[in-house]
Amino acid sequence: MCHRYLSTTLLFALLPSNLLAHSGHDQVTLSPETESDWATRHMAEEHHISNFDPGAFFTLHDFDSSLTWSADEIRRLYGLDDESTKNVDEGKKVEVVRKTLETFDRDDDGLVERDEWLQGWRAGKRLEDFGLGPGHHGDDEYEYEIHHFEKFHDENTREEDLTHPEDIEHFRKHDEMEAAAERQEKLDSMPIVEQNIPQKFRRY
Repeated sequence: MCHRYLSTTLLFALLPSNLLAHSGHDQVTLSPETESDWATRHMAEEHHISNFDPGAFFTLHDFDSSLTWSADEIRRLYGLDDESTKNVDEGKKVEVVRKTLETFDRDDDGLVERDEWLQGWRAGKRLEDFGLGPGHHGDDEYEYEIHHFEKFHDENTREEDLTHPEDIEHFRKHDEMEAAAERQEKLDSMPIVEQNIPQKFRRY
């Protein structure tokens, strides 16, 4: 089966070597002792990476490549805008961001800089587990691949074998998106979109 997205393990491997080497001595291998740390569990569950490197972790979640984590990036890291946390009170989400900044933002500028993160990590500071799950922050395609396809299927799986409820739901969403795209393409090709004309101005 063909996938549009590289696995995160491959993406991680493609990170610039200097970024990995910068904090390579800080690498942590997942074990019963480190599994209590939310960030290492996040890497294992969400990215299928068992060796935790704080520098590479920061880069992987620096979504805009600014060498900082903004409040929005912290929300995304914790999966606070994912469908899985839609029922979480917004006040709780604000608390997650606030506490993370309190822990790592040493100069109180509302950003966690890479050096602040690394200094905090080496000082024993960790990302808190707020009990909101492992932090889903990929798109639907990625989440399906990492949490279902890689667990129950492989590269030899035929399309007709994708019969699990998760497979059916995944392809249903694909069909809906394709149908919506076709409708939009048809509308865009029309010189005048009749449905957009108020009823009183239409000619019959």
